[in-house]
Amino acid sequence: MASSDEAAVRSGAATTADRGVPDIRLVGLEKRFGDFAAVDRIDLEVGHGEFFTMLGPSGSGKTTTLRLIAGFDLPDSGRVELGGEDVARRPPFERDVNTVFQDYALFPHMTVLDNIAYGLKVKGTAKAQRREQAGEALEMVRLPGVGGRKPAQLSGGQRQRVALARAIVNRPRVLLLDEPLGALDLKLREEMQIELKRIQREVGITFVYVTHDQDEALAMSDRLAVFNEGRVEQVGTPAEVYERPTSEFVAGFVGVSNLLERGGRRFTIRPEKVRILSESEPADGLDVESGTVRDVSYVGQRTRYEVALDGGGTLLVVRQNLETSHDEARELSGRRVGVGWRAEQTFAIVAKRNEPPEEEA
Repeated sequence: MASSDEAAVRSGAATTADRGVPDIRLVGLEKRFGDFAAVDRIDLEVGHGEFFTMLGPSGSGKTTTLRLIAGFDLPDSGRVELGGEDVARRPPFERDVNTVFQDYALFPHMTVLDNIAYGLKVKGTAKAQRREQAGEALEMVRLPGVGGRKPAQLSGGQRQRVALARAIVNRPRVLLLDEPLGALDLKLREEMQIELKRIQREVGITFVYVTHDQDEALAMSDRLAVFNEGRVEQVGTPAEVYERPTSEFVAGFVGVSNLLERGGRRFTIRPEKVRILSESEPADGLDVESGTVRDVSYVGQRTRYEVALDGGGTLLVVRQNLETSHDEARELSGRRVGVGWRAEQTFAIVAKRNEPPEEEA
């Protein structure tokens, strides 16, 4: 049973959610290191119960933003609101957030159960209750029966689950995850992506996830923010950001995108939206250009074709190998082809940040 203080926190979170107050609101947030603006006047909102990802390359400002939310760093200006309350000047222990790191940060001398229960112990939760809650958290991350082990006796994936259980055991308003899967191998990372989404849905806690992995961000997020040079380039659902990038940076960083300029207009088209046409194939309402296949890369499930266009520029085309063998794919190398795409699948973009996007190409 939750304590009266814990019940009040949960009730407060529900009340602010009912009012439509976001769990996190960043207003004019800025953090500088000398002349370098690590976070440059960011405005951002994260709704209650969202799985929200901050995506960007190294040095883009995403981790610094996470640290400002957690309270590990203080902003030079701006507000950090949790549930509508500005906490920018409060220390981490006075914020209803927990953080999961890539390196797990588990206490090596403690058992798994004691690691998970540690935060409850600090809060003064009775021993029997904290052991019960820690056991429930272990069940939630699907690690029953390991409570008596030490962290060194667990695999990397198991240690990450323990770190997650420790972070969610006292049900914070917001859980911050700083590239938590970065140290895992590909297969285990993909398994943990599924597990994180399952756990987030079950507990209903707002997750804010930092990563540089675009596939991870697209697969896991309800919404994501793309960071670049200390600013947010675009915020939206994975489909919105992937299908309708609003800047050249987003088009190039989130997935692979073709960028063309025709008649003074710059637009982007994703490789899987482009068709290679045979000589007898009708245009069928497509925008069609001619070119030469310069390179072919057969990668199992799909083949990538690089086509140099007669009108200037290069298109990357991706085709699923439904009935295509390696030899058949290679036969197109060096050949003249037509390529086509539908106008509604192209999107005009701007090269400079903060310029309004044009209409669809």
